[in-house]
Amino acid sequence: MNAPAIVWFRNDLRLADHPALDAAARSGAPLVALYIHDDASPGDWRRGSASRWWLHHSLESLANDLAKLGVPLILRRGDAQFVIEELVASTGAGAVYWNRLYEPWAMRRDSVIKANLRSRGLRVESFNGALLFEPSALRNKSGDPFRVFTPFWRACLAAVPPEAPLPAPKKLTPAPAPASDALKDWKLLPTKPDWSGGLRDAWRPGEAAAMARLKEFARADMKHYKTARDFMAKSGVSRLSPHLHFGEVSARQCWAVVDANRSDGASAFLREIGWREFCYHLLVANPDMPERALDGRFADFPWRDDPKALQAWQRGKTGYPLIDAAMRELWQTGYQHNRARMVSASFLVKHLLIPWQQGERWFWDTLVDADLANNSGGWQWVAGCGADAAPYFRVFNPVIQGEKFDPDGDYVRRYVPELGKLDARYIHRPWEAPAELLKAAGITLGKTYPKPIVDHATARDRALAAFAKTRE
Repeated sequence: MNAPAIVWFRNDLRLADHPALDAAARSGAPLVALYIHDDASPGDWRRGSASRWWLHHSLESLANDLAKLGVPLILRRGDAQFVIEELVASTGAGAVYWNRLYEPWAMRRDSVIKANLRSRGLRVESFNGALLFEPSALRNKSGDPFRVFTPFWRACLAAVPPEAPLPAPKKLTPAPAPASDALKDWKLLPTKPDWSGGLRDAWRPGEAAAMARLKEFARADMKHYKTARDFMAKSGVSRLSPHLHFGEVSARQCWAVVDANRSDGASAFLREIGWREFCYHLLVANPDMPERALDGRFADFPWRDDPKALQAWQRGKTGYPLIDAAMRELWQTGYQHNRARMVSASFLVKHLLIPWQQGERWFWDTLVDADLANNSGGWQWVAGCGADAAPYFRVFNPVIQGEKFDPDGDYVRRYVPELGKLDARYIHRPWEAPAELLKAAGITLGKTYPKPIVDHATARDRALAAFAKTRE
């Protein structure tokens, strides 16, 4: 009998377009499908609460899909290097296959595991199952990593197109199943209080749901994506980000489906896939990007320590309706509309001058699509301290952003119900509403809804003065 092959699942919780699974299946070896819950290696970047909720349900879905092919999903918890070595010994495995991760700790760990296993004569193969292009494959004219998105994306479009996605295997040969943990014993789901009701209402994790969403987006929503994606009350975005992060759908699958339905909306969406690629390109080139500004001039930036203001922002009680709606959407659903992310992040770092790392960590814990590369890249972009960052003088006005991209106030009414009866003319600036309108809407500023915790004009001037010092 052939020695078993271990397929190590990570952020690739699917069967289709899974290069490691495909290679293992084609080898003819009986398979051990493995997922390791290794909470030690990431240090401060262990999965946040919302991500743990998603992981539980995504693993359930993957286990069911594998079971239909006769292969159980083996769950183990602990140090990945120890778990792999123990499983190789207990199963007599002759090969280990996985798709690559690009977080700095994962790259270091995987390199050690690969070297150790190969030194003992095992076949070890890793694949790109997450991105369109390897982060190290694209370089600028000087041979260095790109630091500006537009030429990076131009290089992506000029490169050899991504290969067609691989089909899901129709048949797998199972190896004798080793012992497995029970998923429930990992306690990934909240207990008391159970805050996950909004997540359950908003999401359905798993490969089948991911593909259904991708196809529905391409069929119905993509043609309007270029313009509709900015309007927060509309269903104009793809909502594929958590499926992409957990690998329930691949970037190549997105490319193939979207490229087959070309339009202005398709080009705009693929550009967003390109931004995801760019963030991974930056992370691999700058492993400390989640903690340290890429622009060294920000080392002495005069950030403020203001726990009270930070908590008001986190809880959606800043007194700015658009910001509060955005932060409550995040708390309730584990997600934020992309426009809302930009404006709420800008408010934290520019109106409040609170370090971007504090916002980054809050998003890490509360987003179902928390992704180290995208999260850190996005926060550095908004803060003006990253590669190809937003200009430091761009300070989003939350009132104007609300009136432009939530003109009827429907987004605010959905997540800030205490303002639900307020006239649309004032829903983004309730402090300017006449007393009789506030009374008719049942609003008492400072009691039923907070007054603004900072004045926009004053905060903008303070931010521009602080940012100007970094340019001196």
